[in-house]
Amino acid sequence: MSLRERLAAQIAETGPLTVAQFMTAALHDPDYGYYATRPALGEDGDFVTAPLVSQMFGELIGVWAFAAWTLLGEPPRVRLVELGPGDGTLMSDILRAARAAPAFLDAAEVWLVETSEPLRRQQQERVGDRVRWAAALADVPQGAPLLVVANELMDCLPARQFVRTAVGWAEQVVGVDAEGRLAFRLSATPVATLLPDAPEGAVYEQSAAQAALGAELGARVLRDGGAALLIDYGRAEPGFGDTLQALRRHKKVDPLACPGEADLTVHADFPAVLAAAEAQGAETALLHQAEFLARLGIGERAEALVRSRPDKAPLIGRQLHRLVGADQMGELFKAACIHSPGWIPPAFEEAE
Repeated sequence: MSLRERLAAQIAETGPLTVAQFMTAALHDPDYGYYATRPALGEDGDFVTAPLVSQMFGELIGVWAFAAWTLLGEPPRVRLVELGPGDGTLMSDILRAARAAPAFLDAAEVWLVETSEPLRRQQQERVGDRVRWAAALADVPQGAPLLVVANELMDCLPARQFVRTAVGWAEQVVGVDAEGRLAFRLSATPVATLLPDAPEGAVYEQSAAQAALGAELGARVLRDGGAALLIDYGRAEPGFGDTLQALRRHKKVDPLACPGEADLTVHADFPAVLAAAEAQGAETALLHQAEFLARLGIGERAEALVRSRPDKAPLIGRQLHRLVGADQMGELFKAACIHSPGWIPPAFEEAE
């Protein structure tokens, strides 16, 4: 029985699922979930993330981490943590760039927070035995400043969807149609949550998981000191829109057609995440990815790579445009920082 068939049987027996419940099952079901069984990153997989576009991305995150450690006063121990580290490429690039700062490497205790066994195996191949693994941020020991990096993690956290109808808001849920197929429909139960006013047909997404991540990071950096860098695609201001999508072999597919066989995402809700962190007492800042990378020197890094490999100049130019171009990742992707009070992490000096 496929996951789609199993979910259809569950819905027929107990009722429809929220979109958040459906996302959780499709991504993390231990037997059929996408990340539990078949995550496929890279050109030969289902999607490509910034670290896989170019080594420049991870190298600059390494520069950011070293500069942040310096601004923190070069503590003798710092926990360098990546949430949702994918295939390990980003941390591998971070650590390679950090070789230029041996004192930082000596101080850094590296943790990867990962729940997917297939991805842990890929990470092991890339980063070796230097790192430690945890299933959740709460499992990473306390008592030392944190430098947390999360690239394209929030978009995988589940969200509920609500649709504005002529008589008020209704929750969009996953049910079963007359042919036994999974199908979206509106719940008949009134929405008790207070939602903003909007025109009929508007879709409002709400992710308790994303907000909870912001609150957890805010509380953690307030207690131990440090900063969290969150890079993802999403909105910088509150808004409306259906952003749920499924990707399979780099093409959008019906999210309900093959649960567990495609990656599911929604846009990161940066306003909600940062508000949750601020409620814990942390400070926050937000930049477009293009500006963040520019402030860290991606233009200069690209020029250096071209000088060393002139034959790769066209490729490096395409990679640079993919990362910072306004029509590519440069504006849709944002870089958010959650940090302890009393200092401003690198690149965010004028963003607060």
